[in-house]
Amino acid sequence: MKSAVIALGKIGLPLAVQFARSGVRTYGADINESAIDLISKGIPPFPGEAFLEEYLVGVIEAGTLTVGADTTAATSAADVVVVVVPLIVDAQGVPAFEAIDSATRDIGRGLRPGTLVVYETTLPVGTTRDRFGPMLAEVSGLSADQFLVAHSPERVYSGRIFSDFRRYPKLVGGTNKAAARRCVEFYEEVLQFDDRPDLDRPNGVWDLGSAEAAELAKLAETTYRDVNIALANEFARFAETTGIDVGLVIEASNSQPFSHIHQPGIAVGGHCIPVYPRFYTSTDPEATLPVTARDVNLAVPRRVVARLQDSLGTIEGARIVVLGAAYRGGVRESAFSGVFDTVTALGELGAIPLVEDPLYADAELSEMGFTPYVAGSPVAAAIVQANHTEYLALTSADFPGIQAIYDGRSYLNPASWSDITYLRIGVG
Repeated sequence: MKSAVIALGKIGLPLAVQFARSGVRTYGADINESAIDLISKGIPPFPGEAFLEEYLVGVIEAGTLTVGADTTAATSAADVVVVVVPLIVDAQGVPAFEAIDSATRDIGRGLRPGTLVVYETTLPVGTTRDRFGPMLAEVSGLSADQFLVAHSPERVYSGRIFSDFRRYPKLVGGTNKAAARRCVEFYEEVLQFDDRPDLDRPNGVWDLGSAEAAELAKLAETTYRDVNIALANEFARFAETTGIDVGLVIEASNSQPFSHIHQPGIAVGGHCIPVYPRFYTSTDPEATLPVTARDVNLAVPRRVVARLQDSLGTIEGARIVVLGAAYRGGVRESAFSGVFDTVTALGELGAIPLVEDPLYADAELSEMGFTPYVAGSPVAAAIVQANHTEYLALTSADFPGIQAIYDGRSYLNPASWSDITYLRIGVG
């Protein structure tokens, strides 16, 4: 068996490496030629993924992974084509299909009879069957029964992808039974799974019965998280007005096995949780809870800034540093990061927002539209937006003139800030 992986980003490259490590001859394709050049030399084009560099060097040297920029050629050489092209969205989470449509057409040009095409990109329900299946048939000139199409959503977490391949069941759904059967066989060959006695059925590849069910499974699990975080943020808002520490409340509640309340936070960022509820509601116009949850989570940065202003009396003209441009700690990624809404909210109240992030150079912060913070320069306050480990070592001495800090991630040690006003999300 030979496989192809289309798009070698933070998900696609580890996936291609895993396939190649399993012994399946794998072809990787990506339109980013500088990334292809690095990968072909055994160098990951992005940092922070455990084991990736070691494993990549191994499969490149063994010749089991070959990479290039020609999607059509990679498809024509493969028996199974796995698509991980991101579905680009705008600021409201509305999908723009141009990139993945283009990749699908390139796949269609190389499609051979009997090939299985699996979409791992998270998609609105019905997209695999109703959009991509017909597009592949039209471009390839093959009839729908001459090739196979399935959906199998990626469910991994950046930084620990190879362990997540083993940890979670691989969900699949075909546009017909033959596609599902072939998809199960493929993933059983290229993935290994840990024993999970906590699961109702053995860990491994789970056929959900249709491509639509597989699409919904990914949307359901991410929408659940967004709704859960929104509930935690509602509890945090109430706690702040009543003198309660919501962290203690959540810990106590979760000691009961039927409660799984998440943690509140200044923002919900990244490519997944803020976006996929929009995918879900795009095909379920009667849904109301996910819409409300999105609104609740989007409102938190302004609430944080308003509380900081209440503490200081006014923030007009005040220099305030936002700690963290990344959407979460340790990840060099700013997609839908709370930094954007936090900076906007500060500006709306007349403050002078500055941004600091150990993972980004000042020039990169400037390109994002921010004014970089100069270390050691005076500020009136700081807001922790991302829980980078570097921030644990900070104290008020690092920020001359600082009067208050708002810990938007409940991350800092309050004792390190005992000489100024320390505010934490969800604590009155």
